[in-house]
Amino acid sequence: MPLRSDDSRVADAYARGLWVDRTLADTLRDAARDTPDRVVVLDGAHRLTCAGLLEDATALALSLTARMAPGSVVSFMLPNWHEAAVVYLGATLAGMVVNPILPSLRDHELRFLLDDADSRMIFVPGRFRGHDYADMLHRVTATLDRPPEVVVVRGDAAGHTPYPVLFDDPPPGSLHTAAPDEVRMVMYTSGTTGRPKGVLHTHNSIHALICQIRDHWRVEPGDTFCVPSPIAHIGGSIYAFECPLLLGTTAVLMERWDADAAVALMTAQRCTHMAGATPFLEQLLAAAERADTRLPDLKVFICGGASVPPSLIRRATAFFTRAAVSRVYGSTEVPVTTVGALDDPEHAAETDGRPGIAEVRLVDGELRARGPQMLVGYLHPEDDLDSFDEDGFFRTGDLGRWDGRHLVVTGRAKDIIIRNGENISPKEIEDLLAGEVGIAEIAVVGVPDERTGERACAVIVPTERPGPDVADLSRVLRAHGVAPFKIPEQVAIWDSLPRNDAGKVLKHRIRSVLTTQKGQ
Repeated sequence: MPLRSDDSRVADAYARGLWVDRTLADTLRDAARDTPDRVVVLDGAHRLTCAGLLEDATALALSLTARMAPGSVVSFMLPNWHEAAVVYLGATLAGMVVNPILPSLRDHELRFLLDDADSRMIFVPGRFRGHDYADMLHRVTATLDRPPEVVVVRGDAAGHTPYPVLFDDPPPGSLHTAAPDEVRMVMYTSGTTGRPKGVLHTHNSIHALICQIRDHWRVEPGDTFCVPSPIAHIGGSIYAFECPLLLGTTAVLMERWDADAAVALMTAQRCTHMAGATPFLEQLLAAAERADTRLPDLKVFICGGASVPPSLIRRATAFFTRAAVSRVYGSTEVPVTTVGALDDPEHAAETDGRPGIAEVRLVDGELRARGPQMLVGYLHPEDDLDSFDEDGFFRTGDLGRWDGRHLVVTGRAKDIIIRNGENISPKEIEDLLAGEVGIAEIAVVGVPDERTGERACAVIVPTERPGPDVADLSRVLRAHGVAPFKIPEQVAIWDSLPRNDAGKVLKHRIRSVLTTQKGQ
């Protein structure tokens, strides 16, 4: 694995206390013993205490152990619900590998993820936001050679396993004790190949990440995180499941984002921290202005995941008078590569902050990073081959420059669109649409959008005019079972696509033309 190949860096991580000889399971047991009544997760009216979380997670862990071997993959495709914390910790206590999956994904993506990870169990809602997950899992599992057991949380199980069954008379047995350097999470990220790649994290890579957050984001025991970001993202998962135990905080979950509701919730629960992509900050600021509150308990807002306008950071800093508002940079592979510039408002707005525990270098303009919080590799070793350089630095595919000791991300070499903080692989969409009726050639690119950061635009050379529109593409992609957030929001009809001498489509030229047209 890239990090462990260097014994000196491993020794340094342990010496600095970033890596330790214990796991989150040990921390949960200690918390239940020392502060049994402390609330770790708040989900509407439901409160999970340290003792309650240990009791529920232990019961679930025993059921998991009776059904599968240690190290098996346990997936959950849940909204920001308290049951997800039980699943996360139950799998941890049982020595399983957790696999968070975005609820916004559909048949096409889910079929690949479950098969690729060889998931042995998946937790889903019965229905959520009008979508029938129970029915979708019937369709998906019918196509798999080794389908996982499907557990339905909240709602009609529709022939699957009801969630409460796993807590009825848990079978006796002993739980596997995982080592802190064992893989405990596989989280998928969109890649330029069009095939999602499974990012592997250990107890210790995540522990290092949490230590960095503690030391750089003004986190103290008793603080409260508002968590609207999806728990299937690395950010949402650590704020909801890791920080409450490792840092003594409380996670206030929001199952769906509503800025006005968030302001009311943050005021009532005296939330001190929040992190999210640009639209979260824009909408929270507007809602707070409408409510005439400066959220006096808010200490820190961390903004990343998409293009962040400096003017937005300045406006939010001026309005939230007690809070430090800062841009940061990171990825699923190297979470929180930079920690922001919380004590330097100008650099907080103009740059993406300075590195924390990660080392960052620029090679021909490309950002490369390594550190104790980085992935230990991808699920498939072949994905590692071009992802790391000879010194073990992760090739981010992003471009940047230095402003003193602060980093400025200037663009992306990788062909990824980031819309509302969600990664979209253009190649995946292009492959599904290529050859469809009316399409001779297609290139999907991201163009700036004030509301979502970026939006997907499909540039099409049609077989005949006028060519397909957004509704036509939506029908095709939905028929493939593609998640709605990946469907292009704009179509441009061109006579040809710009290419180099080798025939490669020049997407930077396409983006430049579309961006210029938008500004006219």
